[in-house]
Amino acid sequence: MTDDLTDQREYDVVVIGGGPAGQTAGLYTTRLGHSTAVVERGGGRAAMMRNVHNLLGVTEDTSGTEYLETGREQLESYGCNVDRDFVSSVSPTDDERFRVCGSDVDYVAESIVLATGFNDVRPQPPLPRTGRGLHYCLHCDAYMFVDEPVYVMGHGDSAATVAAIMLNFTDTVDLLTRGAEPTWSDETATMLEAHPIDVVREDVTSVRNGEDGWLEALEFADGSVREYRGGFAMYGSEYNNGLATDLGCERNDDGTVAVDDHGRTSVDGVYAVGDLTPGHNQVPVALGEGAKAGIAIHWAQREFPRDGDETAATDAVRDEEVPGIPDELLEQAVSFHTYD
Repeated sequence: MTDDLTDQREYDVVVIGGGPAGQTAGLYTTRLGHSTAVVERGGGRAAMMRNVHNLLGVTEDTSGTEYLETGREQLESYGCNVDRDFVSSVSPTDDERFRVCGSDVDYVAESIVLATGFNDVRPQPPLPRTGRGLHYCLHCDAYMFVDEPVYVMGHGDSAATVAAIMLNFTDTVDLLTRGAEPTWSDETATMLEAHPIDVVREDVTSVRNGEDGWLEALEFADGSVREYRGGFAMYGSEYNNGLATDLGCERNDDGTVAVDDHGRTSVDGVYAVGDLTPGHNQVPVALGEGAKAGIAIHWAQREFPRDGDETAATDAVRDEEVPGIPDELLEQAVSFHTYD
């Protein structure tokens, strides 16, 4: 039951998570005429990006924080509400909608988009600085280390595979197990033996950075020093799937939320996009997923065309019923136009 003092706001769509996927879903539903709120707690993987890579039209002098702030401004300019809030729960309502409980506000909507992402599991310190020697995305950052000495931290199959992939970019790759016993398979062990990868078992004891803050070398427990320009930590991911679990959405074995090609989950009216779902964890991919979910929601919620049974029961659509866009978004769209 909702506290009488709780502020309740009603929307067609509530997006939980303000990263690239969530923002894009909100952008599409708003511009397609559905009242939308994007509720975000701040931070996230995209906000941590020192430089945005692989995003056409966005130069690499743009930080993740700057990129997301531009997105917020765009959303608000179209009439989307962007709220900084922490969502504690989501539950169905008696009228087949969803109640999203924030800190001081309850959001009620017909459709929910989960864009809560995941957190990279960080190795224990000492560590290089994130974004200046410690990286998590091979496809984003491998280009930065062409012909440079590189490390990969980890002790499982994924770490060994990434180390081998990095041989496509440089001839100096070390795999650092940091004192942990390797858990990779016999097949992976054979693969490592067949590639010029040094497996360093000693733990890291200190980090040497240059004047610009970038990693220069790592020191190890046996007293050795190895020079690196950067590397990747491969210790897995922790998916922020608690809300999806509470709603009864089907999950995959790795913790991702199962979705179809349009972001629909196993629960009607609930969509999931971005890093919370299977696939490449890339900003351009997240944008596409957000767009597809936004369009799918529009198909599910749009007023027209009405089906034959509905028009037969209510007569033809009257002139005063169109356009089928809420007044506040209609006014926003008209004022936004710059054709004159």
